[in-house]
Amino acid sequence: MEFFYLKALHIIFVVTWFAGLFYIVRLFIYHVESEDKEESAKAILQEQYKLMSKRLWYGITWPSAILTAFFAGWLLYTNFGYYLSQPWMHIKLTFVMALYVYHFMCHRLFVQLQHNKINYSSFKLRIWNEVATVFLVAIVFLVTLKETMSWIWGVVGILLFGILLMLAIKTYKKLREK
Repeated sequence: MEFFYLKALHIIFVVTWFAGLFYIVRLFIYHVESEDKEESAKAILQEQYKLMSKRLWYGITWPSAILTAFFAGWLLYTNFGYYLSQPWMHIKLTFVMALYVYHFMCHRLFVQLQHNKINYSSFKLRIWNEVATVFLVAIVFLVTLKETMSWIWGVVGILLFGILLMLAIKTYKKLREK
């Protein structure tokens, strides 16, 4: 019974963590795009985006990332032999570690924007925003399908998904420019 409560809490915090990751980069995009506004509007918008980002990052995203790791660790501890003997779990943990690297890179972007250091275009941030989507799709498919799917097809599927996302971003950019 304890296992199911832990699993439910883990999933809840994974969902809130991803929600935070998706939204924080959208706020970064809006912050960068406000550079093109007139000075008075730019100042107001950037201060608002900084405030919204700070509340989201420290109030939802960071706590969710920490609680996701906490409950995942507890799940691994209570089912140590089973989970760590599964090959799919090793691959999942690799994706999760890469997701934490993404999280820390978003933190670096957050700090830069809090100091009005804009080093990326909104287009590059739109691409960056989709990295979390690729992680989400990869992890969910991996956990759901486990051993029932060939790893080769899984990798091919993720690559194709990534290519489709990039094409969608470029198409959206062209439509916005018109």
